Amino acid sequence: MSAVIHTRHEVGRARYAVAAVFAVHGAVTGSFATRVPWIQDHAGVSAGQLGLALAFPALGASLAMPLAGGITHRFGARNALRGLLALWTLALVLPSAAPNMLTLCLALFVFGATAGMSDVAMNALGVEVENRLDKSIMSGLHGMWSVGAVVGSAAGTLAAHIGADARLHHALAAAVLTVAGFAACGWVLDLQPTEDEDPPPRFALPPRSALLIGAIGFCAVFAEGASLDWSAVYLRDQLETSAGLAAACTTGFVLTMAVARIAGDRVVDRYGAVRTVRAGGVVALLGGLLIVFAGHPAVAMGGFALMGLGIAVVVPLCFAAAGRSGSNPSLAIAGVATITYTSGLIAPSAIGMLAQATSLVVSFALVTVLTCGIAGFAGVLRAGDRVKVTRPDAAVPEPRS
Repeated sequence: MSAVIHTRHEVGRARYAVAAVFAVHGAVTGSFATRVPWIQDHAGVSAGQLGLALAFPALGASLAMPLAGGITHRFGARNALRGLLALWTLALVLPSAAPNMLTLCLALFVFGATAGMSDVAMNALGVEVENRLDKSIMSGLHGMWSVGAVVGSAAGTLAAHIGADARLHHALAAAVLTVAGFAACGWVLDLQPTEDEDPPPRFALPPRSALLIGAIGFCAVFAEGASLDWSAVYLRDQLETSAGLAAACTTGFVLTMAVARIAGDRVVDRYGAVRTVRAGGVVALLGGLLIVFAGHPAVAMGGFALMGLGIAVVVPLCFAAAGRSGSNPSLAIAGVATITYTSGLIAPSAIGMLAQATSLVVSFALVTVLTCGIAGFAGVLRAGDRVKVTRPDAAVPEPRS
């Protein structure tokens, strides 16, 4: 794709534009997550029904993500991202407006579908910018997503604290984020399909290369989902800590991931994707062992921090490798995203069911075993290691097909 040549200045500007897009995308997620209790009360659903409804975003994303490639081919990368991101930001108003279980499930399905398609489009553009800059930026882009999520969560926490109606809160947030996203998309790369480029199939299974890369992403996201949703419970129930200390553990885990992602690009540039992920897997394994054998809250909190540090850059590098693994980057990225979304969907419930049958210690022993897969199979991310370009016009490579 792309018959348009971009100068180094345009590519550098596009980097910051894509970073802003990632932040906007994350802010929508943060805005939604903080108002889930209000949405539950407004829809009048039980905890069990809410758990079922919250599976629909992942279902919608998994079904819709393979469509992103065709949309990008038809409208061009910039217009496709602008439209898909606007759909995602505007979809924020749907869940809080749902009056019952059925409408909530439908709203969350659309919410997830728009999230997934815009996710694929922005990651594909991120990989393209990274290729043209010839240095790692994907970890930092995902770090910006985390920053956006934190900002959205903070605004949502304030809205909840003052008792604001979530419908009004989300309408205002959607308006602001739609404008911000529309403005940011104006500076991303304007990639267009070449005349001889065949359109991708409307719906296709992910390529085999994406399955192998997605397997590592599955392990990382499983560990992330388990730690994010169960770390506070682990400290409270297994180590009998206070609710405040337990919550601080989760906050520490999230902040560790965000900082590691923002700083991760320098490490990737120096050591490469394979060695970075392999080392991260070892760090995550050490964190898992500290969690499982912790006899003191401080040890467990250190373990969760190491877990976040170890898995932070894995998913960004999976997307980077997928974007370079074949002739259709969007399809490969969609395949990896589908697998990781699935992992994020099943991880919290799998940990809960295993804990009910055995204990949370056994559940996190499983998480620890999965981190071995990150270190052991990091070699499949070799496509994520960029080939150094010696031409003086490295920022403006030949048009890609």
